[in-house]
Amino acid sequence: MTIGVGTRGRAAHPLASNLGLSGPWSRVLSLVALVVLWKIGSGYANPLVLPAPEIVAADWWKILWSGDLGRNVGVTLYRAAISFFIAMALGSAIGLVLGRMPRMNHFFDGWVLLGLNMPALVVGILCYIWFGLTDLALILAVVLNKVPLVAITVREGAQAVQPELLQVGQAFRLSRIKMLRRVLLPQMYPYFMASARSGLALIWKIVLVFELLGRSDGVGFQLAVNFQLFYVHRVLAYALSFIGVVMLIEAVIIRPMERRATRWRL
Repeated sequence: MTIGVGTRGRAAHPLASNLGLSGPWSRVLSLVALVVLWKIGSGYANPLVLPAPEIVAADWWKILWSGDLGRNVGVTLYRAAISFFIAMALGSAIGLVLGRMPRMNHFFDGWVLLGLNMPALVVGILCYIWFGLTDLALILAVVLNKVPLVAITVREGAQAVQPELLQVGQAFRLSRIKMLRRVLLPQMYPYFMASARSGLALIWKIVLVFELLGRSDGVGFQLAVNFQLFYVHRVLAYALSFIGVVMLIEAVIIRPMERRATRWRL
């Protein structure tokens, strides 16, 4: 007897099923366990260093009710979203060109490696020096940090395209647009989604750092202010709020798109 191991046919472990540790409930139980550990740890630690979950929750409600939380999270989310879409568009285009054109790939490979290894902090400082303490400088710095990573991932996908399928498209005399849309891109969807997922996890962290360095609003700025005041409870409240927003985007947008893009493999 064989057991399917695909996304839909993957069999759950019997013990996990009996304990209710499969599906979305496993994640809920995991988060509850994390909060319990946090509560236990806060009982032994200095409350100024590690405040209890209920203290952070009360402060979270306070800044939510005042409007500060929504305003700062919205500003940071706006900057992260703009940076994300620009970086994905530019990085995907560059990666596609490099993956399908060996000469271009050989010539610009050093550029991509330079971008990958350039410290994000250096890029942010230079952009602030060149363009001032503006949103333009912040978004440009984030894009410059993310584009090489997207380009590398998409380049690997473009190089892994099966030539037999391209030959079939040529045999049917498909136009370049149809060849790109019906033959090339469907094979590269997993690489696009991998870039999107890693970008979602990386970009908002970089945005927070650059807000801390040179902006007067946003979650990163609030983290810097509350760090100076040693308000650990508020640092945790802002950090957990934005983490929750990013996790919601991952669950509602990224994962459904990934399942839709890869369902042809099932």
